[in-house]
Amino acid sequence: MKAYLILEDGTIFAGISIGSEQETVSEIVFNTSMTGYLEVFTDPSYAGQAVVMTYPLIGNYGVCLEDAEAKRPWLRGVIVRELSRIPSNFRSGETIQHFLKQHNIPGICNIDTRALTKMLREKGTMNGMITTKEYADVSEPISRIKAYQVRGTVMETTTKTAYTLGGAGKRVALLDLGAKENIARSLVQRGCQVTVYPADTKAEEILAAGPEGIMLSNGPGDPAENVEVIREIRKLYQSDVPIFAICLGHQLMALATGASTYKLKYGHRGGNHPVKDLETGRVYISSQNHGYAVDSGSLDPAVAVPAFVNVNDQTNEGLRYTGKNIFTVQFHPEACPGPRDLGYLFDKFFQMMEVDR
Repeated sequence: MKAYLILEDGTIFAGISIGSEQETVSEIVFNTSMTGYLEVFTDPSYAGQAVVMTYPLIGNYGVCLEDAEAKRPWLRGVIVRELSRIPSNFRSGETIQHFLKQHNIPGICNIDTRALTKMLREKGTMNGMITTKEYADVSEPISRIKAYQVRGTVMETTTKTAYTLGGAGKRVALLDLGAKENIARSLVQRGCQVTVYPADTKAEEILAAGPEGIMLSNGPGDPAENVEVIREIRKLYQSDVPIFAICLGHQLMALATGASTYKLKYGHRGGNHPVKDLETGRVYISSQNHGYAVDSGSLDPAVAVPAFVNVNDQTNEGLRYTGKNIFTVQFHPEACPGPRDLGYLFDKFFQMMEVDR
């Protein structure tokens, strides 16, 4: 069946429908990872978005469900150049086509994803529609496309009830803002007992449980809209409990302490982003997925100072909090997909909890 991608500027790409045939409007973003497409599809940070995979062949190793980063995919659409419909991998449980249909997610293949990605880089992130309907007049769908906003996605993707993972090691409270499962796995692998809390949990409840460390997870959407969550994170900041934050958690901690955030032109999404440790000068290759960044110029050095910077565009990639056992990063040290060069940051967090004991 034919399918169409209509962008808010009126550009139309014609291709073939994959997955669900429902019509969907979303923000269109691109990811440059060469592998790890299932991890991308199941990352809650993509809620409200359709993802363009820039690597030209997607699906050749099928769907390995144990690699998923959430119980279900949260993205609104998938856009690829060529879809491999016959995977070759002993771990594969099903095809992408079946996976997308099962979860009612539409997609489109056989379009020029290179041209689309260049357009998003030059013009910035745009809204778009994936549809199997051929519109004679696109003015009506374009009005709906332009009106779309990514809103309320943190509360949509967070766990609805608290639960505990792991053994009898360090007690870590993980505030689920749309968390990838590998964050909790990375802590459990280090012997931690991880209690995962819904995003709207009051700081008093978290602190009353006596955690030895607090983790703020990644998540979707505009960080500034999470006003109530930011208020509770401010209370966590004022406690003496060691805190480690990733991606959206990094942004929310910055907002909670007086800094500001802004939307990037087209964001950072992929497994090959270089970040520089400002303390050692060493450059690491990181996995990233974010459309917003902390404004380094808005930082009060008495509160926090930059710890990492993006080598490509000099945007902020991490903060060290002055006089506090708190550090936050914009990238994903738990990776999946991507390199694990920065996994040592979990060990640093563990050491902070040891010293604080």
